[in-house]
Amino acid sequence: MSKYHRPPNTFVGQVDIKVGDLERTLNFYQGVLGFTILENHEGKITLTADGKLPLIKIEQPEDIISKESQTTGLYHFAILLPSRADLGTIIKKLREISYPLQGGSHHGISEAIYLEDPDGNGIEIYADTPPSTWKWENGVLPAEGKALDIKGLLAEAEDKEWKGIPSEALIGHIHLSVSELEKTEAFYHQGMGFDVVMRIPRNAVFFSTGEYHHHIGTNIWNGIGAPAPSENSVGMSSFSVVFPSDEAREKVIKKLRDLNYQVKKEEGVFITEDPSGNQIRLVVSRDI
Repeated sequence: MSKYHRPPNTFVGQVDIKVGDLERTLNFYQGVLGFTILENHEGKITLTADGKLPLIKIEQPEDIISKESQTTGLYHFAILLPSRADLGTIIKKLREISYPLQGGSHHGISEAIYLEDPDGNGIEIYADTPPSTWKWENGVLPAEGKALDIKGLLAEAEDKEWKGIPSEALIGHIHLSVSELEKTEAFYHQGMGFDVVMRIPRNAVFFSTGEYHHHIGTNIWNGIGAPAPSENSVGMSSFSVVFPSDEAREKVIKKLRDLNYQVKKEEGVFITEDPSGNQIRLVVSRDI
């Protein structure tokens, strides 16, 4: 497991999404990406890579409507793979079945491809570059982007057979559409305790713990003041932030409340919302 996605760090653990056709979506996550079912409870299906750790939950509400554009919510969730060879293998698989990609990039800190599930929920699949090569400057990373070396990645995968998503795969980070950056930064930095690690001025802010390149990304590319989507729209219903201990979670809950952010408890789970209405479940590592 990535050292950035275990205690003592705080990180994103699971993403819950609403879909328009549960069977079609399940065929994608199982048949295309190779996840397996961990739990199927009343039409809510939890998917896993290793048979133990929940990563993605999908459900089809009765009154679901198509994904709404120009709103806040999920920009993409990102699946972290253990190696370049694993990224090359999934690229090879997607090419073989002609599954469309939205793009790819070498960010310096990672190599990534971008696609969507059948409902338009954004997905990044990536492998980190060696942390020793990350160009930290006073606690901040530069925002980089150059062409992805598809040929080199496919060469890494030349002798590898596709056997589904690697068991070590994790939710590496989540990237959110938000309505405004200043309030967003105050929430995630001052309230949730994440460090600001990257900025694209007037466009995006990225946050992490433990000197990871980012666990949470935020952008205003859907427009300043973008509204939250309808509750029954295809898209993200919530994501979890995983704390290393009860004490760490309690400290953040107190800080959020001191800053006048609401934290409620539902069925034993602490829940809050960022200023753009993105719902966050606050959990402890032992509970997952």
